[in-house]
Amino acid sequence: MTSTQYDFVLLTESRYEHPDQIDWYVNNILTEDGLVQAALEKRGMRCLRIDWNRSDFDFSRARACLFRTTWDYFHRLERFQSWLMKVEQQTSLYNSAALIHWNMDKHYLRDLSEQGVRIPPTCFIEPGDLRTLRELHADLGWSETVLKPAVSGAGRHTYRLTPETMGEVEAIYRELIQQESMLLQPFQTDVVTSGELALMVIDGVVTHAVRKVAKPGDFRVQDDFGGTIEPHEPTAREIAFAEQAIAGCPERPVYARVDIIRNNFGELALAELELIEPEMWFRENPDAADRLAEALVSAKGT
Repeated sequence: MTSTQYDFVLLTESRYEHPDQIDWYVNNILTEDGLVQAALEKRGMRCLRIDWNRSDFDFSRARACLFRTTWDYFHRLERFQSWLMKVEQQTSLYNSAALIHWNMDKHYLRDLSEQGVRIPPTCFIEPGDLRTLRELHADLGWSETVLKPAVSGAGRHTYRLTPETMGEVEAIYRELIQQESMLLQPFQTDVVTSGELALMVIDGVVTHAVRKVAKPGDFRVQDDFGGTIEPHEPTAREIAFAEQAIAGCPERPVYARVDIIRNNFGELALAELELIEPEMWFRENPDAADRLAEALVSAKGT
């Protein structure tokens, strides 16, 4: 049996393992991962940071793996799923494989909604649905919407639709719906006026929050599309909402990011619950990286 050589392996992707060029985006990634690794090493943990898709690494050499910036998994989903099934037999994963399988598909929103967590009205469109986008909108009585895949990230194939623009997306949609589930939701106008809140939750406790703001003329708040962040002090109601979302998970995650918006009625609603590889903005609150390290070490009983 191979002896354990690492307490924690921090998982990234090939673009960010040993980047040739370091711009502001990559620098943020390296800073964030560095804060977490330093916090673990300060506690005596032996760490390694590698591409999750490395075929030359034996993951049984790690006592645990921490998902950090595996932001290519949804582009190679079949490979990732087979890798996950193998690696979960070799080491401990944070978050767990069970949570990752659940959170990978946005049908989890329906699960949370059934437990009382408010989400925007959502139509889940399953592969093979023959209705056109115009027919779907007519059936639902919606005019301005957002369309996105059930398995996605970083704004992949996310479109804002209006009666004037949905025809431009029809061909792309018809191709996608033959292979994967899609979500259709009424456009929530507060996203462009006030942005989206991201509350970081570690070991069940909200540690800090930011407000994500789309660039003028866009609705996507990811920095990939020019979005920016602002500091945000979460209210008691926002914290309680985040805690309710976490309580609805199949098991309590070690870390999570709860993305909250105000819906078209002014109510708090869950936009996304990120349990796999969320950006956590530790650079805005380095103490949260220490809290994560404490939670991980405690979870491993190290």
